[in-house]
Amino acid sequence: MEKRRLGISDIYITPILMGTWQAGKRLWVGIEDADSIKAIRAAYEAGITTIDTAEVYGNGHSEQIVAEALSDVRSHVEYATKVFANHLKYDQVMTACENSLKNLKTDYIDLYQIHWPSGSFNSEHVPIEETMRALSDLKQQGKIRAIGVSNFSCQQLEEAAKYERIDSLQPPYSLFWRYVEKDAVPYCVANQISIIAYSPLAQGLLTGKFAPGHKFDADDNRIDNKLFQGENFERAHQALEKLQPIAQQHNCTLAQLAIAWLIAQPQSHAIVGARYAEQVTANAAAATVKLSDAELLQIDTIGRIVTDHLDENPVMWDWKSDWSKKTV
Repeated sequence: MEKRRLGISDIYITPILMGTWQAGKRLWVGIEDADSIKAIRAAYEAGITTIDTAEVYGNGHSEQIVAEALSDVRSHVEYATKVFANHLKYDQVMTACENSLKNLKTDYIDLYQIHWPSGSFNSEHVPIEETMRALSDLKQQGKIRAIGVSNFSCQQLEEAAKYERIDSLQPPYSLFWRYVEKDAVPYCVANQISIIAYSPLAQGLLTGKFAPGHKFDADDNRIDNKLFQGENFERAHQALEKLQPIAQQHNCTLAQLAIAWLIAQPQSHAIVGARYAEQVTANAAAATVKLSDAELLQIDTIGRIVTDHLDENPVMWDWKSDWSKKTV
């Protein structure tokens, strides 16, 4: 899989990344460590060498599983992890990074990201200058190689970039969730900031495997996903029916088509999670699906069956006040 440059750094990442939120187990049903390890290893063997995780995914458990799967090939992979919104004071960032280094069994992190902006979910407000000073010091110390932000608006991204080079933005982004295109994409393109999309399959909705009326387990985080609710869910199925013939023309799945569309967007990469090794292998194959300009436009138009009816809230989940939900 041909790698792409991360921002203007000297790091190169794969267009498809392995997402490991599910490996943390919390808020996921039926996850087994052995399956997660096999899936992460399968990603590496399929050419996906960039792995995305976070300290908050199972309180470090996801990071530990990543290390167990890949420590023997550490020099051939790129680790991206994140510091959570409640750890953004200078000393907290430094401690969080040390914990992530320990969990990942490594002496450097390729991409270290602010997971959510300060103040998110009633966390303490910390000046971005203080957080960026910590990240800059970590970079100078060689403990991190590049800095990214996640779930930041364009305004927040611009403010952070005043203090240190930002090489990536990680937003929720898929054919069915495209708020970032109106907000931060133009700025990222102009400033050579890589867009690393999470939930590129809209948490599985774009696979077509969830029938109308599907009900999630009460412990499944997708129960709060707006795309699985009411008319949004109905419109998604209308769009999926129109996407199916295009997928058939390319002899690919709906999921592969959605990933291929996303990584064809300007400077965009896709973080795709998976429970099982066979799912990872299928996801990796999306990199071989080549869409014409006409097909990209056609897919774009179909996606708007869903997105034209969404509000301007950039958060995909209809969360209440439960802190445990705030983990993506």
